[in-house]
Amino acid sequence: MAFGSLLKKKDSGPIRKKVNLALQGGGAHGAFTWGVLDALLSDERLEIEGISGTSAGAMNGAIVAGALAQTDDHDRAKAREALRQFWRDVSVDGKLSTGQRVLADIVLAPWRLGMAAAGPFMDVTRRFASPYEFNPLDINPLRGVVESHVDTAAIQKGKGPKFFVAATNVYTGRLRVFRNAEITPDVLMASAALPYLFRAVEIDGEPYWDGGFMGNPALYPFFTETETADIILIQINPVERRELPNTSVEIMERINEITFNAPLLSELRAVEFVARLIDEGRLKGTHYKSIRMHRIEAPASLSDYGATSKLKADWRFFEELAVHGRHAGHEFIKAHFDDLGVKGTLDLRGALMPSTHDTPKPPRWIGG
Repeated sequence: MAFGSLLKKKDSGPIRKKVNLALQGGGAHGAFTWGVLDALLSDERLEIEGISGTSAGAMNGAIVAGALAQTDDHDRAKAREALRQFWRDVSVDGKLSTGQRVLADIVLAPWRLGMAAAGPFMDVTRRFASPYEFNPLDINPLRGVVESHVDTAAIQKGKGPKFFVAATNVYTGRLRVFRNAEITPDVLMASAALPYLFRAVEIDGEPYWDGGFMGNPALYPFFTETETADIILIQINPVERRELPNTSVEIMERINEITFNAPLLSELRAVEFVARLIDEGRLKGTHYKSIRMHRIEAPASLSDYGATSKLKADWRFFEELAVHGRHAGHEFIKAHFDDLGVKGTLDLRGALMPSTHDTPKPPRWIGG
């Protein structure tokens, strides 16, 4: 019997459907993810089993995981309010000082606006100084806010969702995924440590940079460490753009998008490949399971904010992004709730297979 048909029982009421959440990083556009999470948390039929996050996604995930772990009944209202308070405090009229605001605006500014506003600053620092020189005290304006809003002690106890945070080892170039018992403010700072702005964060004697280089976000922990096979990807970085970048800012923006999407696309290809082998009966008797992928994607209009507005990380802008997120979250639930536990709703082959324009032709010498 399909899981969807078991949704209601007369004796015990509605049955919750378990889901895993994969949260991308993306600066201020993480406020869109806040809105999506608010929508998902407002639906009592959903139970969050695991969360994987990178950079801003790790911040959002840590707030939710910490808040849900604070009470035995996993107070959703508490988690929703904690998210709102976090984004309120990192806004331009929040609790950061003027000095902290300068760096925070660059880190959290909308993607295109952030690149444009930070362009001259970045150019100077790339040529003449590193974060070890222009930021010798290793000031991270978000640390204090994170420390005051994220209950890492509750996360470490593991009472809430399983939580996974991605960071990139500077020495090895490999991804490291930190789990509940390892989560500290340093781990969250490491996941968001852009190398041209902040010094690497040392953990267990190893330096770490932004997790987006190798996992944005990491999906593989869900394959073996959670029961549910349903993963909802909240994606805020566009994979495809149909306009050619011309300016140096646009070119750098597109390079960053491609770079930070590459690990995710690689993992999605692995998910699709394993699912195909399972369908063909070639993985019988193995530990592999077919993953049901779903996606809540930021609307294309989000990429236009930087080009059309001078807004930075102000509260009204965050609220506007959150409204988009709530709408997208509610629309996903409306359209796909019955599919959860039954089938994936993200067409992996359609999303990953190259178009005819992208398919390379074999060299002339092959086959004569």
